[in-house]
Amino acid sequence: MSERTAARLRRRLAAHSRRVVDSGAFTTTVFCLITANAALLGVETYTGVVHAWHAALKAAEHLFLAAFTAEILLRAAAHADRPGDFFRDPWNVFDLLVVTVAFVPFARENATVLRLLRLARVLRAARFLPQLRIVIVAVGKSLPGTLSFLLVGALLLYVYAMVGWVFFADDDPEHYGSLGRAVLTLFLLMTLDGLGDAVRAGLEISRWSILYFASFVLLGSFVLVNLLIGVVINSLQEASALEAGQDRPVPAQPPPAEESILALRARIADARRTLDDLEAGLEPSVPPRR
Repeated sequence: MSERTAARLRRRLAAHSRRVVDSGAFTTTVFCLITANAALLGVETYTGVVHAWHAALKAAEHLFLAAFTAEILLRAAAHADRPGDFFRDPWNVFDLLVVTVAFVPFARENATVLRLLRLARVLRAARFLPQLRIVIVAVGKSLPGTLSFLLVGALLLYVYAMVGWVFFADDDPEHYGSLGRAVLTLFLLMTLDGLGDAVRAGLEISRWSILYFASFVLLGSFVLVNLLIGVVINSLQEASALEAGQDRPVPAQPPPAEESILALRARIADARRTLDDLEAGLEPSVPPRR
């Protein structure tokens, strides 16, 4: 089989598979399979049902694995003409890992790993829910900003925990007797849990403790939380813009190089025939030489 024939067959396979993968029926079927797989996982948490229907549940699991394998093969076939594009989509890579690892002997022999892999299939539902997909992408994009937020929050907790240990360790060792206890107390105060009791206990020690608690709540519960909200909202906007860009129709791909060369040769041949016809029509009108 020549290279040209193989390329033509790959393009034909990709076109047929792409029509199937992009159809609404295919998307609905895969989403229903994921939902049914999630329901099966929930049913298997009941010991009585597992003992009574062990064989049927095992057969259903094999059917789900076969269906998801066929799905990923169809998605791969849809990129037969451009295999690299398949791996550029993170969802394709995730789906491929979830399906292929299930065939590894180590995963099949380890019940815990196998359950986690089956649970990972449920996460694939996000692929078919645009809003959930936007949230997941936004969470990923917000990680760098969240890391900075955690570093600032850890520094704030450390400084205030040390100050609390210095001033309140002797009078309130249960909450400020060590650095760890002080950090735990302040972390709970950051959520405004038990703030009233902590302020009253601090006022019994010193009236100036109100400045300590007020400044910590202001910085920890309002400033830092608002910064985190800003990071998440910015990531949501970026994810929404990215999703909108992916939903735009992709321009038609230019014809392959071989077809372009053939088309160019045909045009050159047409141009030559046209020039020959023009020359043949001009020759009788030229006066003979003397």
